[in-house]
Amino acid sequence: MYAIIETGGKQYKVQEGDTVFVEKLDVAEGEVVTLENVLAVSKDGSLVIGSPIVAGAKVQAKVEKQGKGKKVVIFKYKSKKDYRRKQGHRQPFTKLVIEKINA
Repeated sequence: MYAIIETGGKQYKVQEGDTVFVEKLDVAEGEVVTLENVLAVSKDGSLVIGSPIVAGAKVQAKVEKQGKGKKVVIFKYKSKKDYRRKQGHRQPFTKLVIEKINA
């Protein structure tokens, strides 16, 4: 059994027990979050596709960690013009462990 969920503007295919890194959610570590934007559910070989979401379907996940990703360096320069700009960015994420798919 798997489900396709949407969070943070991205879509993820998840199964029970999976670990997923999603865009930062405003939930404390150790809490359980319910994701209600379920786009599709596969159960016993049959696929149910929502329009746009599957009615009554929910995915429960436990927040394992809040953190930041690796640093991405943005370096701009123009040759022969003495123009250089260096900037870094670390994208925040939430690590989820999928506990249960209700469909």
